[in-house]
Amino acid sequence: MGRAFEYRKTRKLKRWSNMSRVFTRLGREITMAAKAGGGDPNGNPHLRLLIQNARSENMPKENIERAIKRAFERDTSDYKDIVYEGYAPHGIAIVVETATDNNQRTVANIRSYFNKHGGSLGTQGMLDFMFDRKCSFRIISKPETDIEELELELIDFGVEEVFIEEDQIMIFSEFQSFGPIQKYLEDQHYEIKEFRFERIPTDVKEVTEEQRVEIEKLIDKIEEDEDVTNVFHNMK
Repeated sequence: MGRAFEYRKTRKLKRWSNMSRVFTRLGREITMAAKAGGGDPNGNPHLRLLIQNARSENMPKENIERAIKRAFERDTSDYKDIVYEGYAPHGIAIVVETATDNNQRTVANIRSYFNKHGGSLGTQGMLDFMFDRKCSFRIISKPETDIEELELELIDFGVEEVFIEEDQIMIFSEFQSFGPIQKYLEDQHYEIKEFRFERIPTDVKEVTEEQRVEIEKLIDKIEEDEDVTNVFHNMK
């Protein structure tokens, strides 16, 4: 098994603290995708997958429909994806992905979290060398699926790792291969249960248990912010 498998196995993918926050963030992503590529999932692959993600989180159908409709209302906020980068205590690198309609508000909040918890907010792009951008898919295996043959087929699309996780198939690839892989899986009638864009650390840093508690306080505080969609770090 490779680095993506180890990352997937050990990284704690903390769920948002309550379902209303989950739905708020999913709804925001759906609105952004609909505004960018249209409100018809059949003609908007990104929107189609986001809707599947929302269903996997048990987001009600009416919430999904409302998020799509919001993309075409005059007073809809113009959300943008903005990434913030910095260091937690003890030299742990942190990348924060957000979807915000007010960059000044969001950057002020993120900076305050770093400052109050002994970290420092840096400049965008400064941690690019420490994380590899990947895309991942979680799909339902078909009775006739041979995972080794599937992996061989997907290598042509830039896939790096394919493995079984909890009776479903995980696929990791380079970030830019997302579109071709999605098309292949849909053409082959695989049910895509979930997709993610991941940032996998190129190297991880050991910390003591006391240091871990200190660092996780900062991570937890960042994840509570409604504008934050993902937090990645290189803590082992």
